[in-house]
Amino acid sequence: MRHIAPILAALKKHKAGALLIALQIALTLAVVSNALSIIQHRLDRADRPTGMVESDLLTVQSSRVGADPGALPSLVEADLMTLRRLPGVEDAAVINAFPLAEDSWPEGIRLDPAARDRAARSELYFVDDRALAVMGVRLIAGRDFRTDEIRTTDEDDIAWPSQVIITRALAEKLYPDGSALQKPIYIGNNNPSPSTVIGIVDRLQAGWSGADRYDYMDYATLLPMRLIRSNSTYLVRAKPGQLAAVREAVPQALVKLDRMRIFPDDGIRTFDTVREQVYKGERGMAVLMGAVSLALLCITAAGILGLASFWVGQRRRQIGVRRALGATRRDIMRYFLIENMLISIGGVVIGALLAIGLNVWLMDSFELMRLSPLYILAGAAALLLLGQCAVLAPAMRASRVSPAEATRST
Repeated sequence: MRHIAPILAALKKHKAGALLIALQIALTLAVVSNALSIIQHRLDRADRPTGMVESDLLTVQSSRVGADPGALPSLVEADLMTLRRLPGVEDAAVINAFPLAEDSWPEGIRLDPAARDRAARSELYFVDDRALAVMGVRLIAGRDFRTDEIRTTDEDDIAWPSQVIITRALAEKLYPDGSALQKPIYIGNNNPSPSTVIGIVDRLQAGWSGADRYDYMDYATLLPMRLIRSNSTYLVRAKPGQLAAVREAVPQALVKLDRMRIFPDDGIRTFDTVREQVYKGERGMAVLMGAVSLALLCITAAGILGLASFWVGQRRRQIGVRRALGATRRDIMRYFLIENMLISIGGVVIGALLAIGLNVWLMDSFELMRLSPLYILAGAAALLLLGQCAVLAPAMRASRVSPAEATRST
């Protein structure tokens, strides 16, 4: 405490500079702590699992021009047979969409067909009996669809099936006591026919990466139906180490089978590419926020360094007097380090309040998550350490001032 009193007295004489640095630290803490929270949230979104085994997985999307609607089922079957026979292919399945395809088919799920409100919203996946194995989705209860249970339908004539498979998250939402297996659910509105849950998979994301905004990201229902339409989506599971070769072979084989086929620019992609493209914006935002945070930290460090250097130049005579009265070099260094620590603590306290206020505004304006106190603590610790490092060089320079040199200066 004996060191703090004279430091506070000195700060009162230089309160403008001290206040500016404290406010700079406060602003930096408010921005950096919220930026860290945003970065972590963005990276968590980009890395969240889909529920599939994503390695060695190829997505294939194409459209047929002028195809007879009545011939589409046989054409899809021919595509599947061709894909499964390709060298390096382990299996293939047809599906209406897949996680991160950015193509979503949500429907309300009810436990009572007469209920006005849905119990949950769920992503619908139209799959065949090979889909679970191709996707690598883990079945944790019940059974998979049998071949004889798969039927063909189109978008204009859909009758919901009598048997379905759902995700664990949806099962727990609908039946919190854990008894969803062999229980009925009702898909869509005004549907009097129940669908019995015959299987539960561990996890399968919705087809749209933004489904979490509408609370159905992990709620998926798999239907034993091939949805036939002019644009087809296939998932191809390659054997280990064969993905690149399969990617080259797939378009050639499918075009050879049907020359009236069009592949969009991103029609054939490995799932790693799918994930990279979907979350490119999330990772870009994380990099941008990181760069902004780093720039603010550098500016703050430069401000502390500049102020400390200025004060050392102004106080050479006082430093010399203290040295002449017996102050050691360590005492001089300690003085500047404590002085900077007091300024930094004041800035951190103000910054913590600003960080909370900024987060409240961001939540109201942009629906961001609540700021964890851990980010404020981490930012505060980083700024305090940064401040001490920044002031270290001027403090060492001050400690090297000799008593004779300081007393000669006027």
